Amino acid sequence: MSGGRDGDASCVMESPFGRLRIAANDSAIIRLTWAREPEIPADRAKPGHPLLARAVQQLEEYFAGTRRDFDLPLDPPGGDFQKAVCRAIQEIPFGQTRTYGDLARGLGAAPQPVGQGCGGNPIAILIPCHRVMAADGKLGGFSGGRGPETKLALLRHEGAILI
Repeated sequence: MSGGRDGDASCVMESPFGRLRIAANDSAIIRLTWAREPEIPADRAKPGHPLLARAVQQLEEYFAGTRRDFDLPLDPPGGDFQKAVCRAIQEIPFGQTRTYGDLARGLGAAPQPVGQGCGGNPIAILIPCHRVMAADGKLGGFSGGRGPETKLALLRHEGAILI
């Protein structure tokens, strides 16, 4: 575990989809991204921070196929629209997908800003932006891991795509 600014804590864990960095403040998970730094050791066994320990446990269960929903306090940074997009993404059930247009209609917004909000999701997997697709059924963008390849792998893991 390492400290971040303003008392934030973080840890790195290994996953079937790449090395993940999780950050939390005193009350919520604030970030989950793919760790790009190869020299950072994975310290999942004892992350030290209670929320990080819970997040690691729940993610391990998700990767093992025994968990479909996460029960963690999340506080994505960003403005009101970004937070609304993140809430809409969280409502997409495990193993299902929605289009950017679906989310846009629910938010009373255009698809392009919703797509930007998905791309700005700071808490990947826990806020499952990989479940958001383009209207034509194509994957759309994804900035985590190896990009669309990782998005496809996460959707296969959930049984949302069988190819």
